[in-house]
Amino acid sequence: MVSDSITVSKNVCVIGAGPSGLVAARELRKEGHSVVVLEQKHDVGGQWLYESNIENEDPLGKKKFLEVHSSIYASLRLVSPREIMGFTDFPFLVKKGRDMRRFPGHRELWLYLKDFCDYFELREMIRFNTRVEHVSMLDYSEFKEDFKWIVKSKNNNEKIVVEEVFDAVVVATGHYSHPKLPSIKGMETWKRKQMHSHIYRVPEPFRNEVIVVVGNSLSGQDISMELVEIANEVHLSSKSLDVTLGLSKVISKHQNLHLRPQIESLEEDGKVIFADGSHIIADTILYCTGYRYTFPFLDTKGIVVVEEGRVGPLYEHTFPPTLAPSLSFVGIPRKIIGFPFFESQAKWVAQLLSGKRRLPSWDEMMLSIKEFYHSRDVASLPHHNTHDIADFEYCDRYADQVGFPRLEEWRKELCLSALVNADENLETYRDSWDDHHLLQQALQSPHFTQLPVQPFSM
Repeated sequence: MVSDSITVSKNVCVIGAGPSGLVAARELRKEGHSVVVLEQKHDVGGQWLYESNIENEDPLGKKKFLEVHSSIYASLRLVSPREIMGFTDFPFLVKKGRDMRRFPGHRELWLYLKDFCDYFELREMIRFNTRVEHVSMLDYSEFKEDFKWIVKSKNNNEKIVVEEVFDAVVVATGHYSHPKLPSIKGMETWKRKQMHSHIYRVPEPFRNEVIVVVGNSLSGQDISMELVEIANEVHLSSKSLDVTLGLSKVISKHQNLHLRPQIESLEEDGKVIFADGSHIIADTILYCTGYRYTFPFLDTKGIVVVEEGRVGPLYEHTFPPTLAPSLSFVGIPRKIIGFPFFESQAKWVAQLLSGKRRLPSWDEMMLSIKEFYHSRDVASLPHHNTHDIADFEYCDRYADQVGFPRLEEWRKELCLSALVNADENLETYRDSWDDHHLLQQALQSPHFTQLPVQPFSM
C-alpha cells in the first residue's frame, strides 16, 4: 500500500553482489538510500562468477562457510533464451565478439551482469573480497519497531573484522551454493569417491570410470550427457523412472547410459545397491541433488529459521513480519523468470525503507503466510518446495504491490516454449527451436527497441 509519509534515507547493507544484490543496490540508491554491498569474491556475478579452483572445497560441501560460491560447471549454458533474461530496463542484448547464441554459455551472462554494474555505476558501492561473518540486531526487543543491525565482516586479505551498524540489511546471497544431500545407508563409510555437483567442473577426471549420477534434474541430465562421452558407464539414479521424451531419446542413443531407481544402500567395497535390488560396482557417486537455503552469518534470535527447506516466516517470500522492513531477502523464490522478479522485490524493499509504501500489519502478514502454508499442505507439496513459484499470475500480483510492470506476454510465452522444447529435445533445444514468431514479437517490444535508461547521479 502507498504511504503518505515523508520519504527518508536509510543506511543499508546488501549482502552479495550477484543478480539480486546488484539490482537491490541499484533500486535502493535510486530511492535515495546510502548503500554498502559486501561481496566475498573479487568481482560481481555471484553464482555466475565461474570458479575453476575447487581443490580446497569439501567434496560434499558440509562446511558452515564454503570456500567456493559458484556451482557452475565449465560447459553450462543457459536453460532459458536470452530474450526473457535481463532486467526490464536493461535487455540482455547480443554483442558482437561475444557469445551471440540465444542460449549462451555462463560467461556471457556474467559479462551482462558486469555491463549492468558498470552502466549503472554500482561498483563504487561494493566492497569486494569481504565476507560477512555475523549479522545481528542491535539492542533487540520484541516490542521494538525500528531495528538497527550490527554487521561484522572480514576482508579476505587483511583478516581484520570490521563492525558496522546499519538501518537495514538486504540478504541477497543466492541459494545454489550449499549442497543438499540425500540420506543413504552406508554413505558415511563408502570408501570410493563421492562429491556433489557443486564442485563438478569438467568431465576429464572421470574418464573410464563407472559413475552413478544421483538426481535427474537439469544439472543431472546435463552432466550425465557430458560424462557419457568419456566414462565407461553412467548410471542416472532417480526417484522416478518416468522421464521426459528428451531424456528417453538420450538414453536410447547411448549404450553406456542407464536409468536406475533410487539408491538403497552403499557397501564399503564400492557396491551400489538400488531400490529394485540391482547393483553395480562404481568408482564415483556424483550427487546432483540440489541446494539448501542457509544463512550461517544471520542471527535473528530464532525469528527467521530454515526448516526442511523452508525459509520463514516470510511475507511474500521477502519480509519476516517481525523484522520488516529492516530485514529483507531478495532472490529466495525459484522456478520464476528471475531477473524481473528480483527487480520487483528490490523496488518494494527500497520503497518500504524510504516510507513511500507500507506493509500490511503484522497480523495481516502472518495470516497471509499461514494461509499460503495451508494451501501448500492441501496441495501435498513438501516444505522444501515452499519457494518454488512456477506461477506467472503470482509474479504479476507481486508486481502490482509495487506498481511494477507485469511480465510481458511474449516473455511468458517464450519461457513456456523453451520448457516444452527442452522436454522433447534435450540435446538440441538450445540450438534448434520453433518459436520464431514469438522471438519476433519480443524483439519488436519496447524492451528491445528503447535504449536503457540513463544512469542516475547522486
